[in-house]
Amino acid sequence: MQGKFRFSFGPWNIHEGADPFGPEVRKTIPFNEKLEVYKKLGFDGVQFHDDDAVPNMNNMTPDQIVKEAADLKKVLDDHGLVAEFVAPRLWMDPRTIDGGFTSNCPECRNFAINRVKRTIDIAEALGTNNIVFWLAREGSYIREAKDPVTATEQIAEAIQILLDYNKNVRVMIESKPNEPMDHAYIPTIGHAIALGLMTNAPERVGCLIETAHAILANLSPSDEMGFALAHKKLWSVHLNDQNGLKFDQDQTFGAVDPRRALNQVRVLDQHGYGQNGEWVGLDVKVMRTQKDDVALKHLDYSRKIFLKLLDISRSLDDAEIARLQGERDYEELNYYILNAMLK
Repeated sequence: MQGKFRFSFGPWNIHEGADPFGPEVRKTIPFNEKLEVYKKLGFDGVQFHDDDAVPNMNNMTPDQIVKEAADLKKVLDDHGLVAEFVAPRLWMDPRTIDGGFTSNCPECRNFAINRVKRTIDIAEALGTNNIVFWLAREGSYIREAKDPVTATEQIAEAIQILLDYNKNVRVMIESKPNEPMDHAYIPTIGHAIALGLMTNAPERVGCLIETAHAILANLSPSDEMGFALAHKKLWSVHLNDQNGLKFDQDQTFGAVDPRRALNQVRVLDQHGYGQNGEWVGLDVKVMRTQKDDVALKHLDYSRKIFLKLLDISRSLDDAEIARLQGERDYEELNYYILNAMLK
């Protein structure tokens, strides 16, 4: 069964170019103008942080939050777009400096849980039941700062509270081994899937795999995807690329290693990804050197590269691959793949 692919990205992928070492270099594009480019670039889904959807949510009542999110749903409808997921942006709040769910401050842990309840309200108003957890600050800078058993239990307990809060919500855990924390508690997809088993509704806990995060863990992104697919837990992806074990670069998909990208496309396609409504999400940063009028190419080209690699994958002769596998002639198989890519 072949995959069925539709594409999404988040508005943060169109940005002004500031980084820790320099100021903004491009003009700010208003949110509604960002929405206007989705369809033009071939995208149908929007990924949200909670405060992308409701920017001033910390200063609003729950009813006000839901009303603003409902108004945004009408805007999305007008653009012919749908929300893929909503993710709580916990890592930006001063109260989560020591983590949200694993903070050593009980009041901060309560803030994090209440904030995610509002995130779930926003998601429901936007018409999606998908919540993504990038557990950005759930970790430590030094090992002695937190007890790892307690921390793991705290994360599982928080997820359980949120699963109980809304019986329709699905939690997708986006694992990452480091950055901004030195050591993250849920660094890989295997950890994420196991965490779901600590709840009473593991069928509603899955994962989102990001290419760069797998590489930062020194793992193969396509193998991580395969592991999650085997467990029926791959509910979303963030495709991009990465130059080795550096900071999270979020480069254009396939820009560093097209063959690595091919294997991601191939495992998704060969195992029917998207047939149950999953999205091909991008998380790609525009290069800081790009000028305003060419600051969307990273999104356009990432999607086009995916589709070109899909064509290559589907052009491969599965019978020939099976023959070479059976003969264990992996050098010939190696050339067969490379030759298909270099035509």
